[in-house]
This record gives sequence, structure tokens and C-alpha cells, in this order.
Amino acid sequence: MKISTSPHCFRGPLQAVIFDFAGTVIDYGSCAPAAAFIDVFRQSNVEVTIAEARAPMGRAKRDHIAAILKMPAVAERWQRSHGNLPGEEEIDQLYAQFLPTQLKCLDDHSQLIPGTQQAVAECRRRGLKIGSSTGYSQPLMDVVLPEAGRQGFQPDCVLCADDVASGRPAPWMCVENARRLNVYPMAAIVKVDDTPVGIEAGRNAGMWTVGISKSGNLVGLTWEQTQQAEAAELRERVEAAEAALFAVGAHYVIESVADLTRVLDDIQQRLAAAEGPGS
Repeated sequence: MKISTSPHCFRGPLQAVIFDFAGTVIDYGSCAPAAAFIDVFRQSNVEVTIAEARAPMGRAKRDHIAAILKMPAVAERWQRSHGNLPGEEEIDQLYAQFLPTQLKCLDDHSQLIPGTQQAVAECRRRGLKIGSSTGYSQPLMDVVLPEAGRQGFQPDCVLCADDVASGRPAPWMCVENARRLNVYPMAAIVKVDDTPVGIEAGRNAGMWTVGISKSGNLVGLTWEQTQQAEAAELRERVEAAEAALFAVGAHYVIESVADLTRVLDDIQQRLAAAEGPGS
């Protein structure tokens, strides 16, 4: 048996960027999903905290509900209210309630995050294709996507959680984006996401990963709230978000998509030096 001592390393140019939606390119603070989860549980006479609602963010919405229900404190509250521990039937009931609840607030939470248009325009200038992936289902994206398009964000490919067999952290939305965009290898693609499971999905797909801290779910503040927040408290929240994203393998963490250009420059330099996302 002979073993190569000089493994092939991709040295070519970047070819695509895959963006998450809420907390990354729209809905500063990813507030719409969090509010909907809290409301849905309240409709079933069970209170969940904002931290509990946000913890599984990035997963497909049914998986997200299941993850909340698996939290011991939430399961205990459910049992006190309903006399039984939640199971698949309860997950289905909550998910059926979630979709109309989420739809009601999407119009108020589909504004582009500042800097998105400029970042995407720079990607286009560099010849990069634009993909996207989201934990939203297709009925939700039927509302979000036209509104994002009216504001100038029109990706070449949009993948929802229900378009693949398993949502994040599985790599399949990333892989299917690459297939539909006809770009490869995976080292030529950058995944941008504000959730740990989104970063894990990008890493599992073999892509470069860029975490979003300040505008994303882990900080969880609207643009207006960040402007009004006490500086030390805001810095603490941003640093905690950075740590959480680095902990799951993010190659880079930036405060918002507005800071993406310098990351693309650095990745291109690393590729030219035969360094890949798995290095």
C-alpha cells in the first residue's frame, strides 16, 4: 500500500456565500421566532423564558419546539399545567399553532439588517453566487422572501428546513445549496449564520463558517435596543455570543453582515496558502 504525502489542497477562488435569514440578513436580533415560540407556549398555558425560547434557534421549527419541550424545567411546567409529560402529539399541536402565530408577526420583522445590501453587492462584484438556508418552513418564506427581495436581497438559491431530510446541524441544506448553485469544492463556499447549529451545519458540510454575534439570536436585541443598551452590558452579551459561536467551530465571528468583506479577503488569502476550512 502506498500513501500520498502531498494531499491535494484547493487553492482557487471563493465561489459562493450561503446566508442564514433571521438574525443574519433580516430581523435584527432574530426577534420574530423567539416571540412566536413564547406566544405558542403561552396559548397552551405554559410559560417559557426568552432564554429557553432562543436556546434551540436555527433548528427546523418543529425540532425547535421538541427541543424546548425536552428542557427539564419546561417539561415540569407542562406536566403541572396539563397533567402529563409532553410527547409527539403535543409537539404536533404546538407546531400547528406555531405557523399561524409566526405568520402574524413576520411583516414587522422582515427588515434587512443594515449592511446587508452592501455586503451582497460586494459578493456579486467578486463573482460569488448567493445561497441561503433557514429554519423557516416554506409557508413562512413565502412571506419573508418577497419582502426581502423588495429591499434588495435576492439570493440565487433558497433552502428551507422542510426541503431536506434533516435540518441543521445536519449539512444537507448547505450541500443542496452547493448542488443547486453548481459550486464546488465545499472549501470554496462560506456559510454565514448567527446560530450555533447553523455554524455546525456549515462545518459538517466542509465549508468556511462565519458567525454573527451582535445582530443575531445570541445577543437577541433589536437595532434600537442595541443603541439604547448600556455599553458594558452590550459588550458582555456580544462577547458571550462570540464565545458560543467559536465553541462550535466558527472560523470567524463578526458583529453583523456589514463586516463580511474583510473576512472574505482573509479566507481568500488562506486558500491561496493551501489552507482549507478543515485545517
